[in-house]
Amino acid sequence: MMKFQRVYVLGSTGSIGVNTLDVIARHPETLSVYALSAYSRIEQLAAQALATGAAVVVVPDEPARRRFTAAWPAGRTLPEIRVGAAALADTAADSQVSTVMAAIVGAAGLPAALAAAKAGKRVLLANKEALVAAGALFMKTVRDSGAELLPIDSEHNAIFQCMPHFGRAGAATHPAKGVRRLLLTASGGPFRTTLLEKLTDVTPDQACAHPNWRMGRKISVDSATMLNKGLEVIEAHWLFAMPLERIQVVVHPQSMVHSMVEYDDGSILAQLGQPDMRTPIAYGLGFPERIASGVGLLALTSLGRLDFEEPNLDRFPCLRLSFEALRAGQASCVTLNAANEIAVDCFLKQKIRYTEISRIIERCLHREVGRVRSGLDSLEEILALDAETRSFASQLCHVK
Repeated sequence: MMKFQRVYVLGSTGSIGVNTLDVIARHPETLSVYALSAYSRIEQLAAQALATGAAVVVVPDEPARRRFTAAWPAGRTLPEIRVGAAALADTAADSQVSTVMAAIVGAAGLPAALAAAKAGKRVLLANKEALVAAGALFMKTVRDSGAELLPIDSEHNAIFQCMPHFGRAGAATHPAKGVRRLLLTASGGPFRTTLLEKLTDVTPDQACAHPNWRMGRKISVDSATMLNKGLEVIEAHWLFAMPLERIQVVVHPQSMVHSMVEYDDGSILAQLGQPDMRTPIAYGLGFPERIASGVGLLALTSLGRLDFEEPNLDRFPCLRLSFEALRAGQASCVTLNAANEIAVDCFLKQKIRYTEISRIIERCLHREVGRVRSGLDSLEEILALDAETRSFASQLCHVK
């Protein structure tokens, strides 16, 4: 029987957080919410804390604390309100927490995810930066502490389900025996068939109109550029100790096959399901058991067809840049991610064109490749490079 878990949801008002709370609510006998965090949707955080009975909430600053208190119903006992970035990480290491859903987008979620790993928690990893920016450090921390690590991104979760893991969820040190290749599927986003010359005039709303998934605006743009798939290649490299040449990206417009694993005997195992994040979330919470997620049946007979094609790197230059960053090393991966966050933010604010996202990333990468670094062995060094890259990328955006 699954042991009882007290869960801390980092980023509870985002799409991953909301879906996590939905799955937890379906299993009150084995899952409960201990802590929640949010950055801007403080009134929604208050509603979530009230509904789940969370003992702790984490907010970014004193104004957010006041907003939370003002939103709380009179006569009801307030949860403990912890404030600031340090509180995010401290709560992840709290002795009352058994499981951490790391769902804060961007580098802001990295310290808390690392703190959870260091404390030996079950880490449900939906934060890409933990592996993209700090893969070596993060995986070493998981190994040293004996933490459990379960990927929540639908693609990596699918691969994990198709891999031989024998009921254990740790940090791989070498490719799994018998595995030839990992095949990461990508929808191709909203511009898979758009004429290249029309991409210059793409608007933020068009870039955020994903054909299959409902996601936040930043990750929707990343899906449109396929930068997100590049980040997932980097993540897969670390999660499964798999060299780049044994990881392939395949465009699959239907988004029903979430990823595949090819074995030495020629067999390919694929994980299929509805495009609903509650499936990987439930898998991570229930592992090694499978628990109900609330996701409906997949009507295979109605699919009609499943298409697969090679990604066009002229259409998706951000994917090519991701491959180059992984080959170049950790510093380039940090740079790739930081530059992209700034460029996407500027695009969403209509300060740059859609096609300038990849150009800004490329300029930042070229700047980094020409520099000599001794290594990125600490969180402080990683965050320093992240901040430096963001500053440079911001300058490039303002020049446009």
